[in-house]
Amino acid sequence: MKTQLIIVGPTAAGKSAAAVSVAKILNGEIIGLDSRQIYKDMQIGTAQPSEDEQQGIVHHLIGIQDPTEPVSAGAYSELVADAIQTIRDKGKEPIICGGAGLYYRALVKGIFEGSVSDAEIRQQLESEYDQFGYKPLLERLQEVDPDYAEIVHPNNRKRLVRALEIYQSTGVPPSMHFQQQQTADEAKLNTFTVLISLPPDALEKQIRKRTANMLAMGWIEETQRLEEKYGREKVHALDSIGYRQILQHLDGKMTREDMEEDIVIRTRQFAKRQRTWFRKEKIDLEVNPEDFSDDANIADFIVNELTQ
Repeated sequence: MKTQLIIVGPTAAGKSAAAVSVAKILNGEIIGLDSRQIYKDMQIGTAQPSEDEQQGIVHHLIGIQDPTEPVSAGAYSELVADAIQTIRDKGKEPIICGGAGLYYRALVKGIFEGSVSDAEIRQQLESEYDQFGYKPLLERLQEVDPDYAEIVHPNNRKRLVRALEIYQSTGVPPSMHFQQQQTADEAKLNTFTVLISLPPDALEKQIRKRTANMLAMGWIEETQRLEEKYGREKVHALDSIGYRQILQHLDGKMTREDMEEDIVIRTRQFAKRQRTWFRKEKIDLEVNPEDFSDDANIADFIVNELTQ
């Protein structure tokens, strides 16, 4: 059974650059594992690797999906599986890289069979969220599933409602479902997972630098184009870190300086949740980029550990 390399970690930690360097060594192609980078017309705000950053390495599942069409974790895992086969059929090595914890878990463990849907419960929860805000629902989730509550952003209405819908429909919290599941997909995928993680202070510096660069590249203008082309209500990803603050700025509710600072703060908080999530997964190797002189040295280290 071939070992599948997966590179994960918090946003702005350096995953993509490391993956490109590894791909050069292994004659590989990269498969994105990101809940937002899959959407087209959102290149800047989702930090999709540019042509220069890709350095000639083929990338899959980047900028291919209409932003008005959400992709579930289960559907994403199927897209990844197809991409793995496509790459291997060409005699190349697939390298999965991204920071979507739920998608990663769906890929390596599958979607639990108890993932039912109850429209009546969901409607009730959505009404509660709209009437009372996120706090009562988040407090309820913290009581029944504190692990899952750590990685659910309070403003992510869909995920918060979905978590409680699962619990109220099955009587079992989402995290418990994931822990109990044993699927055929898990047996088929022999993984070697690398966690790229910077210390908090260093990561915040990277987040600040990247946020400033993204705004300089035209993130505000990209948001305006998305709103004009698709409409604000139709693009779920617009209700995410960065785009949300930019829309508030465009509505006159936030100065540019406050907008940028809020993006940094929210991104830092999100990165902390990502790190917490991945450290509860089965990680084979953790890498701090500060311990290496450049991405090529990181890649050499990863490949050496992978092939031992």
